[in-house]
Amino acid sequence: MVSDRALYGDLEKVLIGRDEIRAAVKRLAARLNEEYRGRELMCICILKGAAFFFTDLIRELDLPLTTDFMALSSYGNSTKTSGEVRVQKDLDQPVLDKDVLVVEDIVDSGLTLAYIMDTLSKRGARSVKLATLLDKPDRRKNDLKVDYSCFVIPNEFVVGYGLDYAEKYRNLPDIGVLSPRIYAEEE
Repeated sequence: MVSDRALYGDLEKVLIGRDEIRAAVKRLAARLNEEYRGRELMCICILKGAAFFFTDLIRELDLPLTTDFMALSSYGNSTKTSGEVRVQKDLDQPVLDKDVLVVEDIVDSGLTLAYIMDTLSKRGARSVKLATLLDKPDRRKNDLKVDYSCFVIPNEFVVGYGLDYAEKYRNLPDIGVLSPRIYAEEE
């Protein structure tokens, strides 16, 4: 394993290392700096998982921007989505006439993100685009458009760099595939 941290023992493998993550975030920020040059951007972090990615990304942006946060749930402490989106924390600022960038950790089924994108559009945002660290298109249950993604990954349950299982593993600096023995009882 990449580290001697005890939590690495719960991983089958490290899928994406911290250096690869750092480089991908910088590439995405460079693209966003170019595409949004001369405009103000409202960046919305989807809590909790995207907090690490969001923080690293906005530090690389050389744009006037504002930030806000939303917390939604369709998973709870499970590895599978319930299909029902619950808003746990809504935005503090209006999106009316703003260019909005939704920043998410992973796009899986697409159900939660489709809900968010639709909601923000209905609230009158000038534009709404989606940036995700990880895209898992094999699990998509709709035609959600991902505008920016750092990595396309296979259908494996991943943790680390903000992604969790039952609120654990977020603090791993790499992204790893969680061993099924950790969540086998659930299935």
